[in-house]
Amino acid sequence: MGVQQKKVFVHDLELGMFVSDLDRPWHQTPFPIQGFFIRSQEDIRALTSHCKWVSVDVSEVRQSAEQSKKDRPAFGRSRPSNDGKRQEIKLPPLNIREPVHHPKVSSLRKELKVSRKLMMDAETSLSRVFQDVQNSRQPDLQDVARVTRGMVSSVLRNPDALLWLSRTREHDDYIYQHALNTAVWALICGRELGLNEGLLNHLGTGCLLSQVGKLKLPKTMLEKEARLDSDELAIYRSYVEKGVLSLEEAGLSRAVLSVVQSHRERHNGSGFPEGVRGDRIPLLGKIAGLAEYFESLVGPRKQSEALTPARAVSLLYELRNIEFQEDLVEKFISAVGVYPTGSLVELNDGQRGAVVSHSPERRLWPKVMVMTDRAHNALKTAKVVDLAKYNEGKAAEEVMSISECLPAGTDGLRPGHYDVTGAESRWTLSRMLAGA
Repeated sequence: MGVQQKKVFVHDLELGMFVSDLDRPWHQTPFPIQGFFIRSQEDIRALTSHCKWVSVDVSEVRQSAEQSKKDRPAFGRSRPSNDGKRQEIKLPPLNIREPVHHPKVSSLRKELKVSRKLMMDAETSLSRVFQDVQNSRQPDLQDVARVTRGMVSSVLRNPDALLWLSRTREHDDYIYQHALNTAVWALICGRELGLNEGLLNHLGTGCLLSQVGKLKLPKTMLEKEARLDSDELAIYRSYVEKGVLSLEEAGLSRAVLSVVQSHRERHNGSGFPEGVRGDRIPLLGKIAGLAEYFESLVGPRKQSEALTPARAVSLLYELRNIEFQEDLVEKFISAVGVYPTGSLVELNDGQRGAVVSHSPERRLWPKVMVMTDRAHNALKTAKVVDLAKYNEGKAAEEVMSISECLPAGTDGLRPGHYDVTGAESRWTLSRMLAGA
């Protein structure tokens, strides 16, 4: 069944419609993603205040007569059902006590020098802790706490550096890669929320240690996390409590244990281990859960199962007030962007590259490190293009923009092989021979 666009005046919009385009550039509106379902009257009012008409997706062919009118989707994209585990829960907006504004105070070039060693230290520390837990030894958590403090400081100075490295570094161990990347996503979200350094340290440490309980599960079960039967799923879900028990014995603080305990709980009560919902989930646990879920979408064990970051952002937006609190989702998207740092993208002129950073004011025009020419041939030296600056004053037909977000590993695009700061290429003869 195909999908086509239909122009609709904003006063004729209805719940359930999928808005695919506006009568003005998306970056001139408050909507955090490009394309979304109308799920409330608030969505319609927001569209009415910014637009005169929008385009919606509609099916090109009708559904079969057997499908009832009640269940038939009126528009051409599938959307999450709103029953059972998809029940929506609305809460008052998050209230961060004494929020802190964290301005960028370090350049990407400078911060990358610090962050590269930090990431290596984090991997080493996590590896030691995980080995201790796996061998039923009491882990020494001091190194993890030290590394977390370094990660927090780096994210506060410039959030793009640590995120770039977490997205472009190659790892051997999936579990601590997942934990490390989850911590980075969570810290970036916490920074956007205005959490103070103490809370960010609790959040980061909890995320780094959130996966230790999986070391107590059968290895074969971990290799097929997304394809477990009901009996296996019950065992799998025990990893949270197993992790909490191991960390309690190691003397971890209650604040950090709370993050580990609640990172798999969900806004509508569909999570585990306790199935709590809404405001019964602690704030740091909510952030950790959202970050862990997002990382599971963009960085699964098998690369072929990964969603593009842009698709993952869109899916996350659909789950607001269902699995994750609405304003937390919107803060997360504001923090990481529609095209998060490290996303592989193709520009409208055919060039390909990776997103380096984004601006909340120009969500669809981030900085992109271009790695190929228009024919997709690899460049010897990458070039960083700030789309917002490049497009300033340009006519519509001259604007350079992102045409699509590409899957990880597309055509051998390897961002880590280039110098993202704009200096000389990191390609060397030895690297070229090694890749031959």
